[in-house]
Amino acid sequence: MLKKTVLLFALLITLCSCKQIVGEIKAEPDLDAPDKEYTASTVETAVGPLELAAPYATESTAKISKITDWPDGQLPKAPEGFTVTKFAEDFDNPRWTYIAPNNDIFVVESNTRNSANRITILRDTNSDGTFEIREPFLEDLNQPFGMLIVGNYFYVANTDGLYRYPYKQGQTSLKDKNGEKILTLPAGGYNNHWTRNIITNEAKDKIYISVGSASNVAEHGMNEEIRRACILEVNLDGSGEIIYADGLRNPVGMDWNPVNGELWTAVNERDKLGDDLVPDYITSVKKGGFYGWPYSYYGQIRDPRLLDEAVDSLVAEAIVPDVATGNHTASLGFTFYDGQAFPEKYKNGAFVGQHGSWNRKNFSGYKVVFVPFENGKPTSAPVDFLSGFIAEGDGSQVYGRPVGVTVATDGSLLVNDDTGGVIWKVSYVQ
Repeated sequence: MLKKTVLLFALLITLCSCKQIVGEIKAEPDLDAPDKEYTASTVETAVGPLELAAPYATESTAKISKITDWPDGQLPKAPEGFTVTKFAEDFDNPRWTYIAPNNDIFVVESNTRNSANRITILRDTNSDGTFEIREPFLEDLNQPFGMLIVGNYFYVANTDGLYRYPYKQGQTSLKDKNGEKILTLPAGGYNNHWTRNIITNEAKDKIYISVGSASNVAEHGMNEEIRRACILEVNLDGSGEIIYADGLRNPVGMDWNPVNGELWTAVNERDKLGDDLVPDYITSVKKGGFYGWPYSYYGQIRDPRLLDEAVDSLVAEAIVPDVATGNHTASLGFTFYDGQAFPEKYKNGAFVGQHGSWNRKNFSGYKVVFVPFENGKPTSAPVDFLSGFIAEGDGSQVYGRPVGVTVATDGSLLVNDDTGGVIWKVSYVQ
């Protein structure tokens, strides 16, 4: 912290986050054909050495997926012993799911463009698999994402602010309630990073808010990144804001490690350095920690577009993330498995929803992966858990795009397929 303070005063910048202390620095344009050679790197992660390709080892490629219908009788693939069913369907981009203390299920329907801007409530009162109530709970929002119930309030994280609504357990609609904006959040910029997730702590006296960057790699300047690429911590009324951790390009899913209480997040890393850079990751989040973006990745590996010496001391402090989850996989969803229905090897491990690549010649992601944990620590690289979303054929079509992953009260896993308009349920059959 002392080093950061010295650098702050040396540069006469008064921004509020360590990654923002050089607000005048701006990334160089993307290098389609760099005139120098770069080298590969190897870093030590929590699950062993990770080999990283050299920047620009391949050209930066755009390949946009096209959605197509599932063939008759075909479903996503889960490991042996698991069954996959449609939990609910016919949504308009069901991005995220939140389960209330009384087991009501809230589904946020939102998108980068043409967003439904709606939260839908589902209630199955007798557990027969049929929802007696399915109706809009809140409408006319602004790209909502994170949802949270604490005390007598229902919190919603819109892209531009944190709102709270008076709430009583069991309510089926807040359409006639006026929400109070308790915190303004930065919006705009790189629109794929509009999501704002929220969770509370065990004491239920703080809210943690994930805020993605306004750019790929600060190409618009760091003055556009104030309070972005970070996780914020605030009090329940929105006061007392601190930047809990930063240098996280696009943190989305967050959860608390059930063994040691650490905060963990899934992070969508930067683009346009080639097919095999930079891997997305999941990581424990240290309070006050800096994770490199935009100046470096996986610790001290410098991004060739941002080599200003003014940030050398900051980069020296950058933390290597714990577990790589693949290049350009768009790892967004994240939850620890704290249920009792799955086999023992899944207990306290992490599920990661991967929305899928666009900046890669061959698709990556488009699945849910699992990272095993033991004694609160990850023990291996991710393994496939729910796959089969990439269609057969020329490699350009997909059946859906997983995002949110949520442990249901019966111990099954709910998977939000936003593009497919479906929530999948993965259950274990004894």
